[in-house]
Parts: sequence; structure tokens; C-alpha cells
Amino acid sequence: MAESNKKIIEIKNLTKIYDTGKIKVNALNGVDFSIGEGELIAIMGPSGSGKSTMMNVLGCLDKPTGGTYFLDDTDVSTMSEDRLADIRNQKIGFVFQTFNLLARTSALKNVELPMVYAKLPAAEREERARKALTAVGLGERMYHMPNELSGGQQQRVAIARALVNDPKIILADEPTGNLDSHSSEEILLIFQQLNREGKTIVIVTHEPDIAQHCKRNVVFKDGVIIADKKVETVLDARTLLEEIKQKSHAIHQPQS
Repeated sequence: MAESNKKIIEIKNLTKIYDTGKIKVNALNGVDFSIGEGELIAIMGPSGSGKSTMMNVLGCLDKPTGGTYFLDDTDVSTMSEDRLADIRNQKIGFVFQTFNLLARTSALKNVELPMVYAKLPAAEREERARKALTAVGLGERMYHMPNELSGGQQQRVAIARALVNDPKIILADEPTGNLDSHSSEEILLIFQQLNREGKTIVIVTHEPDIAQHCKRNVVFKDGVIIADKKVETVLDARTLLEEIKQKSHAIHQPQS
């Protein structure tokens, strides 16, 4: 599915100042940018660049000090905490590096959590959670606990959880940071497939090879955007997974 001309995110002159009492930190310094509906974009930058602050503002986890932030045509920059919580649950799906799964709860129940907060009926919650887990290839693992799943499988549960409320946008913060190369490509394959289906996806990463799986890279440094560029050659996770598979097969072939 092609990207539309509609802006799902529009940010103008955004600032974020953290005041510790002794010192003020300008985490974001007058940022302007937008994200179109159906984009697959990477936000990059070194530690302290402002990318994590940008992620928190985009996810309505933190309010800007100044400027405006329109999410799906709604100005969320001055909303109350309660209203922001509603927006997060309705419009944003989160995927984190550390998975953030409840340890003593099955994959199915973990995926149901956002719908519990949305007060959906139990039968509907279970049906939607089953569909989401099946969509990420975990239809056979629904009743497994997180410690019975590999890191890659746990991240798939987290992606299914992010999808169940059919959000407008998925924000993924270093989603492959704890995974090996094969599992990383499997996760990136899911994101690329979701994007082909029209989902808007923002991946925060400091790894250039992960960013190259996205169609656009926005680079932060010292609280400002220093580069915003289209990726000319997007890495295809399907192709890379096939290459990894072939290399593994060659290594394990018996020597004659």
C-alpha cells in the first residue's frame, strides 16, 4: 500500500526543556517535521541527541515545553495526562527493546492488556488477541509464558500487543537491541509487512543497518534534526533472512 499525502504527525517549533533546579537541559530545540500516513521511518542519533525525548513526545508519554504536536489532526501538545492516556491507547502501539511482558502471564493474556484498559468484553479481547498472535506467527504459542519463548518470540508478542487496538501508528524503541541477527531480521520483516499493509511505523535506533530497513531516516544531534533523507536502497528483510538461512545451511553441511 502506498503512502498517502495525509500527515499523521505534524510537529512545529517543538521544544523540550528539563529543569532539574540546578540546570536546564534543552533536549529538543525548535524541531519541525512531519510523518505521512503509511511511512516507515527511522529516528536516529547518538545518546543525548534528543531522539529518545522525541520518541516520548511522539508517544504522548511526555509533554513538550513549547511548540505544537498534531497527531491524526488532533493537537495533543496541551492535553491533560488523562486525555493523553486515552490517545496512547487508541492511536499508538508501543514496542520496546526490553519487551515489557508480564512474566507470569501467557502470551495471550499479555496481548489482551491494552484491551483491558479499553474495557472491551472478555470474548472480544480473546478473539482479537488470538488474531494478532497468529498474524505475527505465534498461533501455536498463545499459552506459553514469556520464559518459555525466545527473545525473538517475546518481541513478536510485544508487536501483537501493539497491534490489537489497531493503532494509527506503531512506535518501536530499539526493537532489535536485545536480539541476534536472525531474530532481528524476523522482527524487521514483520514491521516491513505491516508497513506494506499501510501501517505507519517509526523505529528509534542508533544502528545504521536497522535504519536502512526503513524508507526514510531522520537524524538528531543536540536536540535538532541534522539530516532528513530518503533511503535510496532499502534493505529487504525477506532477502536477508534467506541469505542467513543459506549461510547457516552451508556451515552445517558435513565436510566430504
